Amino acid sequence: MVDRLPPTSRPQKPALSAANTLFRLAGIAVVVIAAAGVFAYVGGYFDPQRLTPKLFTDRLEQSNGVHPGFRRNHSKGVCVAGYFESNGAAAEFSSAQVLSATRTPVVGRFALPTGNPYSPDSAVPIRSMALRFKQANGQQWRTGMNAMPVFPVGTPEAFYGLLQATAPDPATGKPDPSKPPAFFAAHPETGPFLAWAKTAKPPASYTTENYSSINSFYLVSADGKRQAVRWSMVPVNKDDSGAQAPDAKDYLEKDLDQHLAAGPLRWNLVFTLANAGDPINDASKAWGSDHRTVNAGTLVLESTQPQLSGDCRDVNYDPLVLPSGIEGSDDPLLAARSAVYASSYLRRTSEVDQLPTSASTQEPK
Repeated sequence: MVDRLPPTSRPQKPALSAANTLFRLAGIAVVVIAAAGVFAYVGGYFDPQRLTPKLFTDRLEQSNGVHPGFRRNHSKGVCVAGYFESNGAAAEFSSAQVLSATRTPVVGRFALPTGNPYSPDSAVPIRSMALRFKQANGQQWRTGMNAMPVFPVGTPEAFYGLLQATAPDPATGKPDPSKPPAFFAAHPETGPFLAWAKTAKPPASYTTENYSSINSFYLVSADGKRQAVRWSMVPVNKDDSGAQAPDAKDYLEKDLDQHLAAGPLRWNLVFTLANAGDPINDASKAWGSDHRTVNAGTLVLESTQPQLSGDCRDVNYDPLVLPSGIEGSDDPLLAARSAVYASSYLRRTSEVDQLPTSASTQEPK
């Protein structure tokens, strides 16, 4: 198979604030995994005897339970299909066929960043969008995006430390409350993420969210010029009307179907061009607002399919599956994501015969 598989008004003590954030979001480990999956030994960054993709995948299973045939993270979701209508505005920066003035078919997936396919839709305040663009020349562009501004930390090593600090104690099923505050105090780069997490609330719909690459990439023009970018999918007609997530356990897929019954859903693909001095290889650092942006065209989603039988089931949305004209940056999290996504993919696809007979992910009785 060819598919391979981002100030409160009341002063608080930093440690207490961090701990409250942890437990209010039902475990910050679940939230932070949402941004970029998990990370592993890549290119000698870690001692391969100590950290491997297998160990990270095992860690996910230890935290979330084993659910054969499902993704080890972002395991609850729904397939979507449609196309990307490029307007050609980004063609001066990239030779990628998908960014020329053309239409490219898309198979994608909306999901929750949890490792339990039976989690309630309100379990975490982040939604994800993954897309596979299949160019006419056979090349593909795959991207996994999240509705959050930054990643908590900037290196695989720090991320693994965060997983250790937030791992549930087998005796209690909950993290040791002393460990997360100690980790955050030792890693001040987590500040922007924690500030966002304190006020983040589960959205009522997939359709209202901005989905961001969080990591940086390069657009490469036909003459070889490279431009660092981050990108976002921005809803064309965002209308949340102050909607709050309902109390129902499963509402996101139903809401998506209701929106699609009224017509296709649209997002603009917006590239943000890096300025000199922007942190290209650190996903924990945001870029300022004073940047040139390029609206490269419109993603049009037309239909859904069950995730257990739909076209997205066997796609690994590896962020380093890129066409000519788009390149990965040297952000160490990118290569690590790719390695662990492959590990998870191989594990779950070997378990397909253990999937529920129904396409529903309702918790079995």
